Amino acid sequence: MSAILIFMAAIASIIVWWMSRQRLTSKPWLETGQASDMPRMQGSPVATAKIGLGIFLAVIGALFALFISAYLMRMGGADWWGIPIPDLLWVNTAVLAASSVALQWAKREARSGRSETLNIALTVAAATAVLFLAGQLVAWRQLVSAGYVLADNPANSFFYMITGLHALHILGGLLVLGRTAVRARTGLATEKLYLSVDLCALYWHFMLVVWLIIFALLAGWAYDFADLCRQLLR
Repeated sequence: MSAILIFMAAIASIIVWWMSRQRLTSKPWLETGQASDMPRMQGSPVATAKIGLGIFLAVIGALFALFISAYLMRMGGADWWGIPIPDLLWVNTAVLAASSVALQWAKREARSGRSETLNIALTVAAATAVLFLAGQLVAWRQLVSAGYVLADNPANSFFYMITGLHALHILGGLLVLGRTAVRARTGLATEKLYLSVDLCALYWHFMLVVWLIIFALLAGWAYDFADLCRQLLR
């Protein structure tokens, strides 16, 4: 339970931080000064898109929190045998982090209006995302070849289910990222592309955090951390 609370607190902190950056938590009726001094508000489609993404990320966080809760409760069963973590997952984690960094780079280039380097950054982000998915598939094949099949024991089932669910979210984000990259190459003004790139970057950073938590959970670190928290709270 402590691990779930920590996970939910981390997700809530990310969402609150992001909302504060977007001025979604501001109280304009308490602000003083002339109307001309107020920051220019972005169009309603921009605000709607950002709020919508924030709600979507909250739903994704709750979904993964439920799976993590079920994982921690189920791992105490007598039929639970731990599954080894393939070394390739370390490489995949670094690749996903590189994809997130590339999208942050793309966001900066879109803000500055540099279309050429924006295309390069989006290409790098998409390529590393595809490489991450390919690496996950190879890791699954390695486990299956070693005899860790899906229905062998609950630990195997949870591993494939949680990592597969995360991969599906990366695949969905990759489709949106691909659409953004195509729009960037058609010569669309970088100012109009900035919102799409910004949303893609936020989604990618969020999925990277989720993956790091999943990786820590599967490797056993999250459960040890939860035990430490319970001991400190006693």
